[in-house]
Amino acid sequence: MREPAAQVVSDVNNGSSSPPQALLERLKDFGQEDAFALWDELSSEERDLLVKDIERLDLPRIDRIIRCSFRSQGLPAAAIEPVPEGSVSTVEERTLEEREKWWKMGLKAISEGKLAVLLLSGGQGTRLGSSDPKGCFNIGLPSGKSLFQLQAERILCVQKLAAQSLNDGSGGFVPIRWYIMTSPFTDDATRKFFESHKYFGLEADQVIFFQQGTIPCVSKDGRFIMETPYRVAKAPDGNGGVYSALKYSRLLEDMATRGVRYLDCYGVDNALVRVADPTFLGYFIDKGVAAAAKVVRKAYPQEKVGVFVRRGKGGPLSVVEYSELDSSLASAINQQTGRLRFCWSNVCLHMFTLDFLNQVANGLEKDSIYHLAEKKIPSIHGQTMGCKLEQFIFDAFPYAPSTALFEVLREEEFAPVKNANGSNFDTPDSARLLVLRLHTRWVVAAGGFLTHSVPLYATGVEVSPLCSYVGENLEAICRGRTFHAPCEIAS
Repeated sequence: MREPAAQVVSDVNNGSSSPPQALLERLKDFGQEDAFALWDELSSEERDLLVKDIERLDLPRIDRIIRCSFRSQGLPAAAIEPVPEGSVSTVEERTLEEREKWWKMGLKAISEGKLAVLLLSGGQGTRLGSSDPKGCFNIGLPSGKSLFQLQAERILCVQKLAAQSLNDGSGGFVPIRWYIMTSPFTDDATRKFFESHKYFGLEADQVIFFQQGTIPCVSKDGRFIMETPYRVAKAPDGNGGVYSALKYSRLLEDMATRGVRYLDCYGVDNALVRVADPTFLGYFIDKGVAAAAKVVRKAYPQEKVGVFVRRGKGGPLSVVEYSELDSSLASAINQQTGRLRFCWSNVCLHMFTLDFLNQVANGLEKDSIYHLAEKKIPSIHGQTMGCKLEQFIFDAFPYAPSTALFEVLREEEFAPVKNANGSNFDTPDSARLLVLRLHTRWVVAAGGFLTHSVPLYATGVEVSPLCSYVGENLEAICRGRTFHAPCEIAS
């Protein structure tokens, strides 16, 4: 019978010189008794901390994950095939009529409260030289807005467009609920950032924060690595941890009670992300699929991006990481189209039905297969080579009974912010220029003019999301006017 945590802690506080027997036996059941190896060297306070740390672990679940994940590593992967052409809506084949139809369908669903937005925001800006949550980062736009603010204001703009689309004079709408997944390392700072900025104009109750889980780091033989003599080393369970986090926080139930049927899911570090994109939502509804993803064409064969493939003959669509794709396959050309055979890059812009998310949360939990990432883990022995266990957001796709891919243009919707300025790619500088160049094209198309104090290739104008979502409704602001770049057009 499992001994209550309070009783275990009581035994420690009573000065027991040996580990709590019931807890030790439980650890032995799962081969993790080494967690108590340094018990005799610990103070009473440190023993108390160790016991509490172990008690918080769901040992049967963690043991199942470790065993299933290690066992799966040696299994041969199913042969992969290119994504069938019919599964992708390409930019060149989309007609103006289709785009307008999907835009209206999406706005209608949004006005009815059927869409919620799901943000993956568990990472810190470490590679950017910041310890803050990545969404707090200012990429250097004229407005000085953070990634969080840009995304919040895009939600505000879509809400306004959805309200205007009702055409009944009511001006009413159901606010888009924004579910933001943090990690133990970013949660407090993220909440405080939103509070200090008054939720960027959104209502406080439409922004819901929840945390992804953590999981122990393990050695190559599956044993817990100890970060200190009284604490197990842990790491976030990957952005795919969103599924179990939504399940255990009961947020999937919350969405259902509020009438949400579709989830727009994306990563925080894309400065051009079209949050709650009505066109993508309308396409998704029109296709009647369980899952969909925006994709961009791979820039060159060895680009370090995951690509969508089909696993096995007629199998489901899934994502293969660039490190897992054989170089000959990565370079193979489709002779009919002239494109790479494996050309559809995953850029973490997804749409799911709520029903499917419920299925995924239960399926991934049951299968218990995580990716193993060999990393240096801070431990009592210094930096130790070990394994972090992670799930990825794209692990959902093999579960989908139907999936559709929607091609978007890189220069319009994908400006990743991953590395510090001075790196070769995906920097704040490169993302800022992509934003400025896109918005400059909007202004010129709306009849505006630009002057520059620096070379054209290094500057441009920023259009506030509160003015325009995808370049619409700018004529009244821009036509016949000259803007001196760099600047922000805010009204």
